This record gives sequence, C-alpha cells and structure tokens, in this order.
Amino acid sequence: QVHMVESGGGLVQAGGSLKLSCEAFGSAGGRFGMAWFRQAPGKEREFVAAMSWSHYPTEYADAVKGRFTISRDVDKNTVYLEMNSLKPEDTAVYFCAADQVFFLGNRHYTYWGQGTQVTVSS
Repeated sequence: QVHMVESGGGLVQAGGSLKLSCEAFGSAGGRFGMAWFRQAPGKEREFVAAMSWSHYPTEYADAVKGRFTISRDVDKNTVYLEMNSLKPEDTAVYFCAADQVFFLGNRHYTYWGQGTQVTVSS
C-alpha cells in the first residue's frame, strides 16, 4: 500500500510563491508517474501538472503554464510543485497523485494524498 503525504501549503499574498512537496511512502522502490491536482470550493477537482518517473515528459494545465513548475527526486519518490506569481484563483486544496506507470498526464491515478490547503489573498 502506497501512502502519499503532501506538505508546504499555506497562506500567501497574490504575486507570491509557495513550494509544495509530496512523498510516496511504502513504494518499495517502485517507479511512479506523479501529478498534482487541485480542488477549489464548490468546484470539481482539476488537473494541474504531471511528470514521468524520468522527469520527462511533463504536462501542465493551461491555467498554470509559465507560473508553476513540477519536479521530482526519483530516489526519494518525492514530487514538488513550485508555484510562482500566485493568483487568488489558485486558492484550492492541492492533491498529489501517483501510479506505477511511466507517465499518466491528466488521467486517473491510483494513489492520492489527503491534500494541502493553498490560500492566495488579494
């Protein structure tokens, strides 16, 4: 059983930056395609970014291109999301996701974290 744990959320002013982290525990050395999704109040969960287990390819939602960067430490089974130029509309609970495939992009993942809140004030 793989357990995903996110960290790094918080409150930031518009234009600021945050970096989220997510580690996959219990992976037993397996390689995972990993991703970030988010869910704002009253809205459906949406895709943010994804990366293969070899760092390439990557995929981003149009809303975050040029502002967010996904990266990972393969040996630690940890994925990061660096968020710059944050906007109030980026406010959401951010979830990391993983699956034991090379790359899934914006598709269904097997393993999910509990989420970390990101709030951007105007």
